[in-house]
Amino acid sequence: MFKFLSSLYRKYAADSRIVGFTRMETAGYRTGSFEALHHSSDDDDDDMVDIAGGTLDFSNTDDVPPLSSGVYEEYISRPAGMNGTNPTKLVDPLEDPLAGLGTYEDFNTIDWVREKSKDRDRHREITNKSRQSTVALLHSVSDAFSGWLLMLLVGLMSGALAGGIDIAAHWLTDMKDGVCLIGFWFNHEHCCWTSNETTFQERDRCPQWQSWGELITGTSDGAFAYIVNYLMYIFWALLFSFLAVTLVRAFAPYACGSGIPEIKTILSGFIIRGYLGKWTLIIKTITLVLAVSSGLSLGKEGPLVHVACCCANILCHLFTKYRKNEAKRREVLSAAAAVGVSVAFGAPIGGVLFSLEEVSYYFPLKTLWRSFFAALVAAFTLRSINPFGNSRLVLFYVEFHAPWHLVELAPFVLLGIFGGLWGALFIRANIAWCRRRKSTRLGHYPVIEVLVVAALTALIAYPNSYTRMSGAELISELFNDCSLLDSSQLCGYKQPTNTSETGVGNSLADRPAGEGLYTALWQLALALVFKMMITVITFGMKVPSGLFIPSMAVGAIAGRLLGVGMEQLAYYNHDSFIFKGWCSPGQDCITPGLYAMVGAAACLGGVTRMTVSLVVIMFELTGGLEYIVPLMAATMTSKWVADAFGREGIYEAHIRLNGYPFLEPKEEFEHSSLAVDVMRPRRSDPALAVLTQEGMTVGEVETLVESTRYSGFPVVVSKESQRLVGFVLRRDLLISIDNARKRQEGIVSASQLLFSEHAQSQPDDGPPPLRLRSIVDLCPFTVTDHTPMDITVDIFRKLGLRQCLVTHNGRLLGIITKKDILKHMAQIANRDPDSILFN
Repeated sequence: MFKFLSSLYRKYAADSRIVGFTRMETAGYRTGSFEALHHSSDDDDDDMVDIAGGTLDFSNTDDVPPLSSGVYEEYISRPAGMNGTNPTKLVDPLEDPLAGLGTYEDFNTIDWVREKSKDRDRHREITNKSRQSTVALLHSVSDAFSGWLLMLLVGLMSGALAGGIDIAAHWLTDMKDGVCLIGFWFNHEHCCWTSNETTFQERDRCPQWQSWGELITGTSDGAFAYIVNYLMYIFWALLFSFLAVTLVRAFAPYACGSGIPEIKTILSGFIIRGYLGKWTLIIKTITLVLAVSSGLSLGKEGPLVHVACCCANILCHLFTKYRKNEAKRREVLSAAAAVGVSVAFGAPIGGVLFSLEEVSYYFPLKTLWRSFFAALVAAFTLRSINPFGNSRLVLFYVEFHAPWHLVELAPFVLLGIFGGLWGALFIRANIAWCRRRKSTRLGHYPVIEVLVVAALTALIAYPNSYTRMSGAELISELFNDCSLLDSSQLCGYKQPTNTSETGVGNSLADRPAGEGLYTALWQLALALVFKMMITVITFGMKVPSGLFIPSMAVGAIAGRLLGVGMEQLAYYNHDSFIFKGWCSPGQDCITPGLYAMVGAAACLGGVTRMTVSLVVIMFELTGGLEYIVPLMAATMTSKWVADAFGREGIYEAHIRLNGYPFLEPKEEFEHSSLAVDVMRPRRSDPALAVLTQEGMTVGEVETLVESTRYSGFPVVVSKESQRLVGFVLRRDLLISIDNARKRQEGIVSASQLLFSEHAQSQPDDGPPPLRLRSIVDLCPFTVTDHTPMDITVDIFRKLGLRQCLVTHNGRLLGIITKKDILKHMAQIANRDPDSILFN
């Protein structure tokens, strides 16, 4: 009887407490939610899926066991009746983790250490289970093979898209000049393939292809036909550019530009939601074709890196290992950057080195192998599509017949000096123009800007045949070595007067320049000035725009001019001490096409500061393997000269212009400051916002989070001792509290929030505490207040940290974030520290 009365009393007391809790809630206990505290952005659901791996939905109110991470362990182990509540069975957070926990907000930096630790735990768990059953063993094998399968899919998808872009861009570019009568979908070259009426002198003319002037006026000659062709050229250029900028602005603003600065920032651990999403991929693919076909001074090679990374990011969602781990996903994106260069230039090895040297922030050996495999698959896919129609993978195939001589290293170095000067000048001019675009009304009218630049480009480019043709076609023409069967204007030499000057095989000996060559040189000189000026204002507009081809075109023009000059100098002075002994009359001594190739590498190196990868790309691009030494000499010279005016390349300059938190690995920290000089809070700042492992209520923590914008909070033993316990992320804290309020009975604002493992006993008449020790990082990186900043910067670079805590004798003093370091480095360099916009 006594036992029955006791149980009845306990049941009544429990019901009374539940009613009491309800009354306390209505009497003013705060029950805020994650949505109320979290400062949401205007990103749509699609953008959320692109980066974070799934749309976070906390509106579910079904009767589901709470998914808190490590909440109420004490109440699980207590018998019924203790503390006045019945025990609730909780789900193991390791087996069924809380949705959204461990994810990141937009424009935040990932925690590389936590992500790598998470992947190690996952891999260890799969390995341990694989010894228990055959099914688990098969799951372990499929998990190990998933990376190679993903690389295969990325290579196939990127190669197919690149082939389609090449074919479509070639077709639309030719459409500005005319149309094929037997099928409008044929470009000029394909239209004349089956024609039997082409001549050697005019191999690009056939009855099946008609210019717009010939189609409208009935004749291809005369001023009226020329004017019609001129106007149609401008019309198509304006139409293509208008469609490109309109589609970018309406559907995918992230599809503009090169994409490489943002890719470098994302690979360093920064999150830009939607930048690698499916809408960005679709719009970038379409508008890239339109922008290149419009005749603007831009290329498609840089944006193809962005396209390949979009493919990789989308395909990552098919594999749980990469979908739920940001660090693992960035390994795939590093390989995708190699794929982009592989399909852009037909240079798989150069693509791997480009990713290693220029783009990637973290590049382990496993990523090197997978990058090589993905680049191989992409190159094979592109070769199977054969977009150029010449059965070759390389973009500019060259076949030089004369070897280079040691004396020629002087003009090659001269081209390197020109490339370095041009690179430094271009970076300063382009950044100044882009800054003006951002700070004035010019940036409010991107459509008008693109149309004006497209009209100006078409208006000036059409009269000059070397600016009228596409960038890739121009470079191919400049790389060309004049042979007996060549009808190019650049091969307009005077005919040899005796048989001893005919050369050997298919090559021709050095000959005096003819009238056609002089005309071509004047046109090239004008094209050089035009390309140098128009590229400055074109790069950075709101259309997809690459910089590889325009930079190579500038260098190739300068190299061809110098090469022809050296050729004529050798012809008329072959008895001088410089040429005597290796350049006899009747020999092919100087190859102007080689100078164009070296000049292209020098200018591209001056703009991007690439070295090893650039040399490999160039000899893969052209097939000129024996000319590595001239390429190396020009590339290193251009880098040294450009570095004398500023160490950052064009991509690093645009990263700094946009305020991205990117710690450049190439930049050295030479200041003698200490960690205490950079940490926050400063002497004039308020005290550091911290959480104590015991003694704070849910309401107090929510008030603290709501009143600050920090991405995380240190956890200390108490505010008096300031002994460091760990670090908890703002997002994890909000998600856990919101989940506990919705799915766990009795959690109110007065509930104690505990980060300790063994807490003091709670009063029986109070609400149950909320334990969140499992979301605390118990091993945060710390430095002492006297740690030199150069060591701290190296720690941030090599470990990919987002923050580091500063202590003195074990007591917490402050915190250093990546943004703090970037601001400090900007102050040292006399730059505006507020230009660092994101964290």
